[in-house]
Amino acid sequence: MNRSPERRGDPGPACYPQPALLDLPIPQQYRCGVTLPDLDTDGALPLGIHLATWDEVVAFFGGTAHRAELLAGLLDVLRDLQRAGCRTAYLDGSFVTDKEVPGDYDLCWDMDAVDLSKLHPVILDVDVPRAAQKARYRGDILPNVTEGSSGAPFVEFFQRNKVTGGVKGIVAINLEELV
Repeated sequence: MNRSPERRGDPGPACYPQPALLDLPIPQQYRCGVTLPDLDTDGALPLGIHLATWDEVVAFFGGTAHRAELLAGLLDVLRDLQRAGCRTAYLDGSFVTDKEVPGDYDLCWDMDAVDLSKLHPVILDVDVPRAAQKARYRGDILPNVTEGSSGAPFVEFFQRNKVTGGVKGIVAINLEELV
C-alpha cells in the first residue's frame, strides 16, 4: 500500500522537538514542516515525531473503508481530548504503517493543562483489554505516563518497534489546530 502523501510547497517554519529515546545513541532531533515522510522499507515511519494536521493524517493513513472507520473513532477521541484542554496527542500502532487492515490505533495524550473531569470516563479506563475504549473510539488511548514494562513514557515507548527492538516514528497531532 502506498502511503506517500501528495507533497506540498514550503510547509513553513514549524519545528517539533523529539524526546530523547532511552538507551539509544541518537541525538535529539527536530522535524521541520508538517508533511509526513514516506514510510521506510519496513512499512513504518522513519525515526522521529512527525507533526501532522488532521487532514494530513486522513490523507496519508486513510484510503479504505476500514481505515475510515478507525479515523472516525480517532477524531471522536481527539475532539474529546481537545475539549478537556489537551494540546497534543501521539498516534502509533499498525495504523501508522502500511498494514492493509490495522486492528486499531494506539494513541497517547499529553496531560499538561487537561481537566480530567471533562474527559469521558472511558478515556481514563486504561486497564487491559480496554474494551470500552475500543468499542467507543476504536483504539487504545493512554495518557503519556510511564509504560510499566519499559519504564519509558508512552511517547518514547511508542517509538520502539516491539518486534525488532529497533526505533520507528510516530505522528504528533496538534489539537489546538483541530477543527
